[in-house]
Amino acid sequence: METTSAAATPGVETKPAQLVIRDLHASVEGKEILRGVDLTVTQGETHALMGPNGSGKSTLANVIMGHPKYVVTKGEVLFKGHNILELSADKRARMGIFLAFQYPSAVPGVTVANFLRRAVEAKREGYDPAANNEATGQVSKRKGMPPSEFRKLINEKMKILKVDQSFINRYLNEGFSGGEKKRAEILQMAMLEPSMAILDETDSGLDIDALRVVSEGVNALRGPRMGVLIITHYQRILNYITPDVVHVMHKGRIIKTGGSDFALELEKKGYEWLIGPEAAEEE
Repeated sequence: METTSAAATPGVETKPAQLVIRDLHASVEGKEILRGVDLTVTQGETHALMGPNGSGKSTLANVIMGHPKYVVTKGEVLFKGHNILELSADKRARMGIFLAFQYPSAVPGVTVANFLRRAVEAKREGYDPAANNEATGQVSKRKGMPPSEFRKLINEKMKILKVDQSFINRYLNEGFSGGEKKRAEILQMAMLEPSMAILDETDSGLDIDALRVVSEGVNALRGPRMGVLIITHYQRILNYITPDVVHVMHKGRIIKTGGSDFALELEKKGYEWLIGPEAAEEE
């Protein structure tokens, strides 16, 4: 059963927020990718979602965040007790869901600092589905963030993540290395302080040093106020970020779930013992 937050006081939660996915089916360009996903992640927990290429892991992340390319044909995605499938991506973000992209886009002309300030202002505006503002015609007003408050917050987060001051004056992801792009994503996550963070292939394209730095940043932010879903092909990031639960996805479904040691078992055995040799060869 999903837990809910206090509707009377938006932004103040009396119970841990939950992301609850039930019998989720989704397709893209007419091809079904998700075929009945069931998954629950509670605020304060860290889950790892693993599986072969093409199993639907990144599709699940995009569906949770509301990418318009993906069409949900069955099931529901509940967050803080509300089905969010009818909400736009920005409303899901303002409710407290964050997605770190596998391939972050560059935004020439927009500095990291300006991007983060506007993002934090939007997040602080919040969104409460129970308020039903669209039906009443009420529009919440976004409050600007005083420069002094923003500087204090970003300096605090950069210190935690060991980010150099010059980093935030650069244009967002323009000319960034793979490690710098991922570090920018983690800094964004730190500033937004989401209740639920989804990291889609955060380890993709990173060397060992960059992987360690990014992982240290994630670990510095983990705690009872944030649930984390790490999507990855490989066990190596889990050497640095220890999950509470590990899931394996195959052909659009979660086929097995285990504890943190399960990832080590997968590293030794691969996926063949779960999905069969013929299926492994196809992947």
